Amino acid sequence: MVESHKKDEIYQELPISVAPMMDWTDRHCRYFLRLISPRVRLYTEMVTSAAVLHGDRDRLLGYHPGEHPLALQLGGSEPEALAACAIEAQERGYDEVNLNVGCPSDRVQSGRFGACLMLEPGRVADCVAAMRSAVSIPVTVKCRIGVDERDSDADLDAFIERLLEIGLEQVIVHARKAWLQGLSPKQNREVPPLEYDRVYRIKQRYPRLNVTINGGITELADIDNHLTQVDGVMIGREAYHNPWLLAELESYFDGTPVLRSRHAVVEAMFPYIEEALSQGLRLQQISRHMLGLFQAQPGARAWRRHISEQAHLPAAGIEVLEQALKCVPQLDAEQARVVTVSS
Repeated sequence: MVESHKKDEIYQELPISVAPMMDWTDRHCRYFLRLISPRVRLYTEMVTSAAVLHGDRDRLLGYHPGEHPLALQLGGSEPEALAACAIEAQERGYDEVNLNVGCPSDRVQSGRFGACLMLEPGRVADCVAAMRSAVSIPVTVKCRIGVDERDSDADLDAFIERLLEIGLEQVIVHARKAWLQGLSPKQNREVPPLEYDRVYRIKQRYPRLNVTINGGITELADIDNHLTQVDGVMIGREAYHNPWLLAELESYFDGTPVLRSRHAVVEAMFPYIEEALSQGLRLQQISRHMLGLFQAQPGARAWRRHISEQAHLPAAGIEVLEQALKCVPQLDAEQARVVTVSS
């Protein structure tokens, strides 16, 4: 069993990460989340190896320096191509390269990457080995606990052991199996039951492997409990819909007040937004990621409504957010509070 973390220990980086999420964790979202939490690890949306090698690399891989610690998630199944992408990631300063072996969508399957690769542990091992030999930054794998009928403990052990043979040091496990046929990606996040004990078992069976757990994790108390069993917790959609959870995690781990208020986070976004608008972006491309900031707070609905109605307009600028902020009362106690599990 992993030793329970101690709240008086100051982490340079929290054992918390935000999952790669298509159409959500783009560079604007990540910059916003970084203002809320300086020390969680952020992941890009999945980028295919073919896109990296043949597409606009600056558009696909560019990021703001303030986003660190930052990992690039790749999708692919060709060792040589993935190794070339890993080199590109390292040269651009990414802190980690992650191989997607967990996404169950039809589009991903047709490209022979994602969850379907769990049926080919030898292929995954070849890909990881090629990337590890090409770069010095960590190479990790994100997977499920099983695929279709290949979901026994023996199947999962065989997959993990094949990766351990080539030196894999960290795995991120979504605690659901994936059905490759019959369920949509959304259903694959909801229908297969969560089996956290099976992820705990991986850590117990392979104690030297760094294990991060993912899937349906929304509450601080649950995060605290998971960290008594595994090394890290990856938060998915909850971090997008309720991003203030990340600020509460910062406070909880340090035992110190929240770094800045929600209003201060919005105001800290203004220079970034103005720079982006000057380059031809629309406000909506950034503000859509900020809608959940006041989740469950007085005025949250008015905040969301004002931005949704105004941010898409051609001339929309930071005045839209300034007006939206007026819909939400500023709570002086928000910054002074130290978050505990019972908060």
